[in-house]
This record gives sequence, structure tokens and C-alpha cells, in this order.
Amino acid sequence: MNVGGRTNLDVAMNQATSNAATSNAVEIDVWADVVCPWCYLGKRRLELAIAESAHPAEVTVTYHAYELDPKAAHSTGETVLAWLAQRYRTDLDGAREIAERPAVMGRPDGVHIDVDKQLRANSFDAHRLVALGLAQGGPALQAAVLERFYSAHFSEGKAIDDIETLQRLGAEAGLDGRRVSAVLAGDEFADHVRADEAAATDIGITGVPFFIANRRVALSGAHTPEVIGQLIESALNGDHESMSAGA
Repeated sequence: MNVGGRTNLDVAMNQATSNAATSNAVEIDVWADVVCPWCYLGKRRLELAIAESAHPAEVTVTYHAYELDPKAAHSTGETVLAWLAQRYRTDLDGAREIAERPAVMGRPDGVHIDVDKQLRANSFDAHRLVALGLAQGGPALQAAVLERFYSAHFSEGKAIDDIETLQRLGAEAGLDGRRVSAVLAGDEFADHVRADEAAATDIGITGVPFFIANRRVALSGAHTPEVIGQLIESALNGDHESMSAGA
């Protein structure tokens, strides 16, 4: 896996302010989708791992866009359970069993997923607002925007590809309302999202969440906070190895 070189990876990572030159600094770049339950769980577990690390104040996290289904239709009202049943040729009970796995695994970490409320959605515009969060307020605001979208999609059954819903959620997360309106009315940050996705292709990412610490060590999957903590420690130690994949 190549996580270096002057390619789309540099474009994506340089969209955030670098502080890795600081002695104990750890920069973590995370590729995730707004409609991915494992990414929601991965975000929470990453936050727990950072809180338990030796230098939590020195860890900076930047999120990058990844669309699991770029061709998903907008605002159809179809439930995720109905879509899973069709995709896997099963009934709603079978679909619920599939959807419940990340829901059950997330509960001990404080992640609430209501599998009956989730609506199938196209995540491109939501990713653009996550990018706006980074531009407007840095990693902290970006994380707040992503968290609000996760909660809206997985817990509240909101249609996160509906423009009015995105407008309201963005404001609730702390984004400037006028900027949100301007972004959603045009194509601002579309190139940002595409650069993130091109970087994912360059790296060889085929599933999310995917973590890279200080461009040295990578980890794929929604691992436990303990395993993610090892990623942080490896970055601090200057390791250059990819860790195991899978949840």
C-alpha cells in the first residue's frame, strides 16, 4: 500500500492544516461514508482511543469523503431495511438481522442505531458540508458536522440527502447558515469530495472506515479502541507498517 508520493493523496491531505512536525503530534486521516454504520462506530471508537492515549491533545483527526454507493438515488423515501432485503434477496427479518450487527456492536460505545428508521440516501451533498465544516472551523467543527449527520441518519431517520434537512442539520452542528445555503445551491466542495475519493483509489481503499496515522501506518475497519490506540502508538513510535483489516 502506497501512502506517500505526490498524487491525489497529497491533494486530499493538504486540505487540512498540518501539525505533524510537532514532536508528539499524530495526524489521523480517516476515510468514511456518512451512511456507513461501521464508520459511525469507527468514529466513536477513535474518539475513545484518543481520550485514552498518552497525548490526546496532540492528536488531530481529519475526515475524508468515501461514497459506498455514489449512484444511490436522492430522497426516494426507501428504508435501508427494504433496500437490504432487495439487495440480499431476503425478507425484512433477514435484512434486520444484517442491519442489527453494527447496531448491537455500537451500543457499548454509546452509538445508537435504530435500524427501522434509517432511510436510504445519497451522501454526496452531506460530504460537501462535512468539507465545509473543515474549511469553516477546522477538524473540531468537521467532526461535529459529521456527528450530527450520523445521529440524524442512524438514530432519527432523517433524509440526509434532502436539501432542507441538510440546511437545518448543518446549522445545528455549528455551520454558518448562509454558507450552507450557498454550498447547497451550487457545486462548492464537490472537487474536495472527488479529491478525497481519488486519493482513496490511489491508496487502494476498498472499504471504510480506513485510518492513516502520520502517513505511516494504516488500519482498516471499525476496530476496538484498544486496537485503534495501537495505531496511535505506532504513529508516535514512527512505525511504517499497515495493521490488520476488518471490524
